[in-house]
Amino acid sequence: MQPVAVVTGASSGIGAATAAQLAGAGFHVVLAARRADRLEQAAARARDRGGSVQAEILDVTDPAAAETFARSLDRCDVLVNNAGGAIGMEEVGAADPADWRAMFEVNVLGSLHMTKALLPRLIASGDGTIVMLTSTAGFITYEGGGGYAAAKHAQHAMAATLRLELCGQPVRVIEIAPGMVRTDEFAVNRFRGDAAKAAAVYQGVREPLTAEDIADAVTWAVTRPAHFNVDLMVLRPRAQAAQHKVYREP
Repeated sequence: MQPVAVVTGASSGIGAATAAQLAGAGFHVVLAARRADRLEQAAARARDRGGSVQAEILDVTDPAAAETFARSLDRCDVLVNNAGGAIGMEEVGAADPADWRAMFEVNVLGSLHMTKALLPRLIASGDGTIVMLTSTAGFITYEGGGGYAAAKHAQHAMAATLRLELCGQPVRVIEIAPGMVRTDEFAVNRFRGDAAKAAAVYQGVREPLTAEDIADAVTWAVTRPAHFNVDLMVLRPRAQAAQHKVYREP
């Protein structure tokens, strides 16, 4: 029977690219996201890779919706907790608690809701995989990134805890932690639609990572043999040696 992969936040960016690559790798891919129009475009892109695809509108911050979604699936072999994002660059002293709450809801609680809802099916598959898309912000803080770093630290802790709790069960827990990735929406959303500020993040960086780069890493990790677990994969462009160390060409 064809293995089933669920990808959240699949309407754009890393989620859409991951759905397409997993479809090409032979999975039946269930793309889950909130925006129906973008979701259909991403599903069409995945179908172009020759895979079996379905699109489901889903808000991962709604636990009841996550449970209903899980009940609609006959099986689940792979869960990619990709839904997330950053809002704002204000320092802690000027932060809006609503922004922090929104980041925690989608990045952390969204991953929790989906993992709880699908864990019985992942175990029942006999060879399940949970992928947590975190960030290098999950290991180090930086000015203006307090809320996002807090959420990604929490996701990192969740992945590590799951790996301990599921030891002995037929489920792998993989954490993929990207550094600088240029996608269509991440930085623009972070800067509340200011495209100029978003573009400045990547100014002078010849080759930041792309959504396809991250999708390639996810696909490689989940297609390893069942005994092979990738605990943590940190991905950065060559130009980024660390969070604060980025080579920018004049």
